[in-house]
Amino acid sequence: MELGTLILIFVLVFITGFLFAPLGLGGGLLFVPIFHYIAGWPIESPLMITSLLLTAVVSFGSGTTHIKAGHWDKSVRNTALFGAIPGALAGVGLFLVMGSNMGVIFKSISVVMIGWAILKTWQKLSDEPNNNPTNDGEKVVETIPLRIGASIGGGLSAVLGIGAGAIYIPILRQYANVPARKAIGTSLSIMMIVVPIALLAHSSALTGEHFDFLISEGGYYLLPSVAIFAISGASIGAKVGLKYLPSKVVVTIFFAILWLIWIRYVVDLSKYI
Repeated sequence: MELGTLILIFVLVFITGFLFAPLGLGGGLLFVPIFHYIAGWPIESPLMITSLLLTAVVSFGSGTTHIKAGHWDKSVRNTALFGAIPGALAGVGLFLVMGSNMGVIFKSISVVMIGWAILKTWQKLSDEPNNNPTNDGEKVVETIPLRIGASIGGGLSAVLGIGAGAIYIPILRQYANVPARKAIGTSLSIMMIVVPIALLAHSSALTGEHFDFLISEGGYYLLPSVAIFAISGASIGAKVGLKYLPSKVVVTIFFAILWLIWIRYVVDLSKYI
């Protein structure tokens, strides 16, 4: 990998961790495009493992900050895990079965998933402009819908190499009545468990060809280096976001990023029409 490309990847990974950490996201929505479009990696297991590794360190870097600040709900997290973990394992199986056809399927699923997240985020911005994230209100947990939604998030996490916060956060808001800031922390706490499970499951299926690819791309120094940049960005972003960014500002940034990613994948899919 050329030095200029490597530096650009380090910078973008740091920025992704910084921006996504306050949003309750792991950054996989950007980590995959960074390595796919800039480094030229195919949508195969090495890319998923790299994205999940970075997503894991971002979720830990930001999640620990949110948990220490009390911005999470442990009981809701535990309820959601009963759906998220099986969903993640099923997602890894689906990815491995699809093999070489995964590129188009990956982007098609991404367009649908991101489109849904855009809709839910727009509804939040329109219907709750004055939402107070510190007001817990009455917590009513709809267990079955929450677990079903979390299983979809876990599946997408494994299939797309993401944290799936774009799924978890709206589900936590809708089916567990978790306030905005706590939904972010709870989403991260889910990812802190589910993403490593998906990462291990993908890693167990690596072939000799995949290892050769990672070595040729400098994986022995690239992966540890980008992980450091990701967790540094996440830790700083989480602290800055929690102290200085109002909830609506955080959601608005999230909304804009979702649109950019959605457009990029739609442009790619249009080439197959």
